[in-house]
Amino acid sequence: MLDSELTPVTQLTEFDKHRFYDLLCRYFAQTSYEQFTKDLQEKHWVVIMRDQQQVIRGFSTLVIMDFEHKGKKNQAIFSGDTIIHHKFWGTQALPLIWCRLAGQIKRSHPSVPLYWFLIVKGYRTYRYLKVFSKQYYPHWQYPTPSSIQVIMDQLARNKFAAAYDADKGIVRFPQSQGQLHSSWADIPAHVQHKPEIAFFMQANPHYDKGDELVCLTELCASNLKSHARRAFLLGLNEEHPSRSNHSPPDKRQAICEIG
Repeated sequence: MLDSELTPVTQLTEFDKHRFYDLLCRYFAQTSYEQFTKDLQEKHWVVIMRDQQQVIRGFSTLVIMDFEHKGKKNQAIFSGDTIIHHKFWGTQALPLIWCRLAGQIKRSHPSVPLYWFLIVKGYRTYRYLKVFSKQYYPHWQYPTPSSIQVIMDQLARNKFAAAYDADKGIVRFPQSQGQLHSSWADIPAHVQHKPEIAFFMQANPHYDKGDELVCLTELCASNLKSHARRAFLLGLNEEHPSRSNHSPPDKRQAICEIG
């Protein structure tokens, strides 16, 4: 069982950062501490997960992006590095506090569409989308609507520039920015027939080399499932996310300033 806490990146200690990086290296190759900390500095928040002995067992970084689409304001939460020690896979600590934060962000601007924008290099993360959302993109059962694809392309181009291949919906860096160790990247044969996994393998065939699939889902009560929806609604009706004394930042980076 894990407890989660939402912390501003500016309040992290060096110990926290090194512990995060140790966890990252357990599962990912082709990375460096300098690259990790540079990416971390671009984020607003980190969800820290600790066990009963207060040992850090996972974390997830995020940044809130403002962007315009068709002349109207939109927002997106971009997920950065997300690692949970494999002994704690399946814990609800992360999705609950994350969705409460999303609810609070929506509460601040209820009329502004809010999206979850993420890039995915592992099938486990892709499968996680269906735990949260009723509709997300890309999906194996239906094509991405053109109105959604335009947003995905806009976000990905502004964030990743030439590294984004719009035809394939893939972010591919000239040099790997981190890729799963082979022992974690291998997809077991007995699950490869599952439709979402087969789709992920087709959509991102070089995931094991660090390619990342651009994904998007809208964060609103009608599109969220079960526990995610309840946590989101809780965030809509409270001042602060669980176990944090800090509200989301009022001053957010514009998407054109990120990356």
